[in-house]
Amino acid sequence: MVQGTLHETKMNADQARRTEFFERAREIILQDTSIPIEEKEGVFKLIQVLIEAAAASPQPSISEDQVSSGTEDLISKHSLMMLLKQQADELDTLRKLSLNLTSSLDLQTVLDAVVSEAMRLVKNARTAHIFLYTRGKLEFGAALNFDGMRNTPLSMPRRNGLTYSVARSGEIFMVEDMSKHALYQNTPSSWHGSIIGIPLKINNTVVGVMNLSRSTVGAFQPAELRLLGLLADQAAVAISNASLHKIVMEQANSDMVTGLPNRRALDERLEEESRFAQKSDTQFAVIMMDLDGFKAVNDTHGHTIGDEVLRAVFNYLAGGMRSTDFLARYGGDELTLILRQTDLSAARAITDKILAMMREFAFMLPDGQKICLGVSGGIAVYPNHSRTGIDLLRAADTALYEAKRHRRGSFVVAREMTGPLVMPNQYSNSIE
Repeated sequence: MVQGTLHETKMNADQARRTEFFERAREIILQDTSIPIEEKEGVFKLIQVLIEAAAASPQPSISEDQVSSGTEDLISKHSLMMLLKQQADELDTLRKLSLNLTSSLDLQTVLDAVVSEAMRLVKNARTAHIFLYTRGKLEFGAALNFDGMRNTPLSMPRRNGLTYSVARSGEIFMVEDMSKHALYQNTPSSWHGSIIGIPLKINNTVVGVMNLSRSTVGAFQPAELRLLGLLADQAAVAISNASLHKIVMEQANSDMVTGLPNRRALDERLEEESRFAQKSDTQFAVIMMDLDGFKAVNDTHGHTIGDEVLRAVFNYLAGGMRSTDFLARYGGDELTLILRQTDLSAARAITDKILAMMREFAFMLPDGQKICLGVSGGIAVYPNHSRTGIDLLRAADTALYEAKRHRRGSFVVAREMTGPLVMPNQYSNSIE
């Protein structure tokens, strides 16, 4: 009887010691900041199993110091494993970022990929925005909301707001609680949670700002900051490459003398308009124009003055066009105008406007002489005169030839299909 009582007392004492060890281990684990909150319970359960196993073994009872030492050793090993796993995850993320952000040279595609990756990297992400920064001004680039809505900015950057602060300083700016921060006073009540602004830099030059907001308050985790930093570095390079590609493509599609779209750009637009008209079952017009009296300018004043006159008159006409109109230099002193969703009546109204504009145009030479020019043209409308872009161009060119021969200073409507079109030299302003 006494022996049984002693055994029971010993068991109770062992249980009390294990409970004490458990609490000590829990305290150590809770105080350790290297273990993510969601994983602490799992680590504690592992410690609990080890203590129970040790208590059940025939070996002498473990001491509190052994529990503390064992717990800290396990935490150390767990932290090392977590660090290795985190670094592996970051390398894998970097690999995916590189693939996603270098798969295209289209600027908008790159920007859309960046905001998608940003939303994926951070828990409770609500919105991601990118603004491009050039010459001290921010312009909208891309956006993505938690509900999948793309490229609808919540608001444009305020001059005294977070985005401009990041752009000007070139430093990361984090707000842990927008509702309590001075930058967000007098802002809509829907602006709550936390937000971070990260500069996108190339060679210490800010080319953009990436903002990411969360629905929760508090600091961003170190791992999230590292991943967002990797994304920002990759994004800056990708944006720089895409922007350079865009500039090169624009230069390739621009006339060197006038700055207007060139023949290459015209061909691309003709194909685009033909597809649009066929798909939407609408009309579009092509107008070929040629300056009257320009040959005399070249003959009298030379090609340098001729180029200046061309640049002035072509851009003067371009300034009077609608935003949907496409005006290109076809070659020499010829222009091609493409009018989307335009029938013959509307095309005639526009050519009347062009004639009126040319009557008001005058180019002043340095010696005070005034150069005035006229314009003749041909009009062709899809599908009245052709069902393909190139044949429509031929029809308009034939009508232009008719105007130059018999009705100079007016626009003639095409009447029938015509043969192959002679390609002019787009880089010369000379008229044979």
